[in-house]
Amino acid sequence: MLKLRGLEYSYTAGPRIAFADLDVPQGSVALVQGPSGSGKSTLLALVAGLLTACAGELWVAGQQPSAMPARQRDAWRAGTLGFMPQRLHLSAALSVLGNLELAYLAIGQRPDGQRIQALLEQLGLYGLQGRLPHELSLGQAQRVALARALVRRPLVVVADEPTANLDDEACTAALALLVEHAREAGATLVIATHDHRLASRLPDSHGLRCTRLEPQPALAGKGSEA
Repeated sequence: MLKLRGLEYSYTAGPRIAFADLDVPQGSVALVQGPSGSGKSTLLALVAGLLTACAGELWVAGQQPSAMPARQRDAWRAGTLGFMPQRLHLSAALSVLGNLELAYLAIGQRPDGQRIQALLEQLGLYGLQGRLPHELSLGQAQRVALARALVRRPLVVVADEPTANLDDEACTAALALLVEHAREAGATLVIATHDHRLASRLPDSHGLRCTRLEPQPALAGKGSEA
């Protein structure tokens, strides 16, 4: 589940971003839309526990990431979330297979070879296991990052522009895989996108539009980050 109450984030010497209150049941979709700079990536970083809000409450899968010590939050993220950032952050020194195995090894688990191969086949990546990230097209690299986010069957999947560089066929396959994962694992999907194909194909998703606000001088005078 995902719950937002009065959530705000302030960038140093930058904008204050406020997010509408929201309740998304476990196993549902939060489709985050809005123009560039409206706070879509900021919200995903908050959900993933990579940023800490300056106001309000955020609950993810029954937990408040901001209330956890850093080490506990890292362990929670590794065990609960699948995260696909807009900048894919694939390990340049590892092959496609190595990047997917790393998702297991990073938390001390043995890689599930069958799961990895199934995802590669579903995303049209079979035969590319030995390639390094720089040997992939941008669309192929994006699909590898999606496979990495899903490989451990997380309870929450956070994906930033997961289909931005995919053609229609690859977009359909990626979306089908996300929905299939949500149904099989009872996972919540939090997807930020400009891609109108996703919005039109997820008519039952919970829509969320982020609002960008200017810093409030009164708060800045009290030591706010705004």
